[in-house]
Amino acid sequence: MNKNILFSVILLIVSVQTTIATSKNDFPFNEIQKDSSRIAELDRYWERLNKTVIEGDFEGNKNCFHKDAVVVFASGKNKISVPISKALEYWKGGFKNTREGKTKVNIEIRFSQRIGDETTAHETGMFIYSSTDTTTKITNKFIIPFEMVLVKLDNQWFALMEHQKPFATQKEWDALKRTSRI
Repeated sequence: MNKNILFSVILLIVSVQTTIATSKNDFPFNEIQKDSSRIAELDRYWERLNKTVIEGDFEGNKNCFHKDAVVVFASGKNKISVPISKALEYWKGGFKNTREGKTKVNIEIRFSQRIGDETTAHETGMFIYSSTDTTTKITNKFIIPFEMVLVKLDNQWFALMEHQKPFATQKEWDALKRTSRI
């Protein structure tokens, strides 16, 4: 009988201590919840950005970037860094062709790392950009590793910096764990 009482008391103490420890240590759980909300918001940002490209919505795409954003192109021979206004001017013809139905665009994104807090984000991964002409002949296909720095202003995410790195191979794309398809 005394053993049963002693066991019950020990069980009660352990239960109380576990409850106290859990309530004091819920900080990581709160951070996970906050991170999940941030990731969901960022997923919506990427969906919006991709939709503008697929639909040829030039103004919508422009609105996904902060007015002072920078784009770094590190693939090909001419590695450059330009303000978003210059990059958009370069992309404008592609948006027009897509909007007019002369080109069909597809984008798929995979993330390798997503870091941030409530108002900042650093997203790393790869995207495949492919386009076809009216005969469905593939005219372009690029696998581009990227980094994107974003900031949340007035409850909306904006890209501050997009860094398109040197092209990747299909094998590198396949090796990247598929964490999100946007």
